[in-house]
Amino acid sequence: MLATFILLPTVEVFRMSLYKWGGFSNNQEFVGLANFKILWNDMNFFRAFQNSILLIVVVTLITMVFAILYATLLSREKVKGDNLFRIIFYIPNILSVVVISGIFSAIYDPNTGLLNNFFSALKLENLQQLWLGDQKIVIYSIAGALVWQAIGYYMVMYMSSMASIPESYYEASALEGAGRFVQFFNITLPLIWNNIRTTLTFFIISTINLSFLLVQAMTGGGPDGSTEVFLSYMYKQAYTNSSYGYGMAIGVVIFLFSFALAAIISHITKREVLEY
Repeated sequence: MLATFILLPTVEVFRMSLYKWGGFSNNQEFVGLANFKILWNDMNFFRAFQNSILLIVVVTLITMVFAILYATLLSREKVKGDNLFRIIFYIPNILSVVVISGIFSAIYDPNTGLLNNFFSALKLENLQQLWLGDQKIVIYSIAGALVWQAIGYYMVMYMSSMASIPESYYEASALEGAGRFVQFFNITLPLIWNNIRTTLTFFIISTINLSFLLVQAMTGGGPDGSTEVFLSYMYKQAYTNSSYGYGMAIGVVIFLFSFALAAIISHITKREVLEY
């Protein structure tokens, strides 16, 4: 199954990146690295590349910070209705991308949307925006949906790690005069670091994939390509513009980028594993 559904398709992507093919005929012309030469001069691809990098950085930082914060609050503090909050935070993760795109399309609606009406109620009309129509902010609107969808899942992951930390560590540190912040940075964070390191790599890869689905459902890459990302641009080239070989060349670049980024993140976040 691994060879059939992962290894062989991956090899096929690399092979087809060397051909000029529309995808619907038997005429496959071997062009070597010509597709990659075209890609190197494709400004639309570099724009999609920049959008993807922006989403990876912004969404990852915000999601991880809030997921760890909420996990700490619900694990270490006495919060009334904490089980209810766990359910509420986790619900977005079980929703389909279509449902999420529908929710945020309604929230971002310039006339009847929750966000603009909220600013109107606070007499802050100057903050009202065309959230999905302004090229300068639409990518951040997509980022907001991605963050909302992911926080609950990673919060639960971190809570499970925090639950395994012996309570005696916190009791001993409290007797030594350590406050909440000292305990967090010297006990909680180091002891769940291995979990953070693992989830960080998975989250970056999932952001690349999920951003494509949300972009397709919410904006289709518009307005004027301002929300185009890696996979949406590859999809359009391979299946809409009938440039399958060129689309596969983009797929090869995405594969290599994802692999390299995961390796870099793994190296940067490598720490000595603490045992308890």
